Amino acid sequence: WDSLAASCVCLGVMVTILSRSHADRNVYPSAGVLFVHVLEREYFKGEFPPYPKSGDASNDPITFNTNLMGYPDRPGWLRYIQRTPHSDGVLYGSPMAEHVGKPTVIEITAYNRRTFETARHNLVINIMATEEFPLPFQAEFYIKNMNVEEMLASEVLGDFLGAVKNVWQPERLNAINITSALDRGGRVPLPINDLKEGVYVMVGADVPFSSCLREVESPHNQLRCSQEMEPVISCDKKFRAQFHIDWCKISLVDINKVVPVYVTRPEPGTGILPEFGEYDPPSESMKTRDYFSDFLVTLAVPSAVALVLFFVLGYTMCCRREGVSSSLLSSIQLVHHSSIQKSSKELRSMSKNREISWPLSTLPVFNPVSGEVVPPIHPDSYETTSMPLMQTQTNLQNQITIPQQRPSG
Repeated sequence: WDSLAASCVCLGVMVTILSRSHADRNVYPSAGVLFVHVLEREYFKGEFPPYPKSGDASNDPITFNTNLMGYPDRPGWLRYIQRTPHSDGVLYGSPMAEHVGKPTVIEITAYNRRTFETARHNLVINIMATEEFPLPFQAEFYIKNMNVEEMLASEVLGDFLGAVKNVWQPERLNAINITSALDRGGRVPLPINDLKEGVYVMVGADVPFSSCLREVESPHNQLRCSQEMEPVISCDKKFRAQFHIDWCKISLVDINKVVPVYVTRPEPGTGILPEFGEYDPPSESMKTRDYFSDFLVTLAVPSAVALVLFFVLGYTMCCRREGVSSSLLSSIQLVHHSSIQKSSKELRSMSKNREISWPLSTLPVFNPVSGEVVPPIHPDSYETTSMPLMQTQTNLQNQITIPQQRPSG
């Protein structure tokens, strides 16, 4: 593995470390080859004041901001990642052929989160053309047990390229691109069991794909992938010691057989609107508009309709009342009501004069123990009109005899 890692430079992987000089740093990546640039925190620590106490270990939290000079963000092909403020930042990407000959100046700003001071340096990227690009056979692997910053390390990437070279046996092998699974729509893993987010690594070679890589296209392995089972790959053991590859997500592309699609895009403008001259406001001698017809439609017509409805309602309520035109019927009703009142008064006077039996509640009550006779509940002036109308006894006073207690012996 040491020999394979040492051959990483020959495989076209460019890893550059920021120079300790204060001048702009120039790098020369090749088009179609993975470009990796590490931003070391150790270098920027010298730009900030040390701790107040001498002898303390300096471990300042430092974050980086990278952008294209004159713009708020980086070029589309260049990405940046820094996991924590206590880890190094990494710029990585794969420049294309259309970027050749156009120097790209990246402004790197380091922020010290302890002292709130900043330090700025420029990175000049000069993209070079290469005759080897593009390599015709390209394979993209999905590695499940790696994060993107771990895969960007030169020794890890060298080990992976060495394993690929053993199963592919190409003459030229280059790392073309590296993409985090989160950029492909993946989900953030749970913080358990040291789960990784995964990374896609695309490599290119100058020879056709080996039989080992073609095994994933067999009907048996395609069926296992459709059933969410791992396919049977003979060369998987050469990766399994360090890299867990999802063989169902491998992509094999022969760019010689791909039909190119040409998309015509308009030339981008400068972003400044063209001049149309001075603003000419309308003249003051504009024709006046008559709003009288609008007034009639919006105000006069609804008012007229409301007035007609008011008169109709007033005539109905005031002139069409029930009983006004029938005075004879009204007098008959009054006479009938008066006769009813007279009849009710006569019945009340007759009911007072009739003789009826007293109810049981008005008779004297005898106490069998003491022999005392309790007077009736109601006095003699008891109003007979409040007595019940139906009586079952004809003369309860004559029928009821009060027993007398005799003394014993």
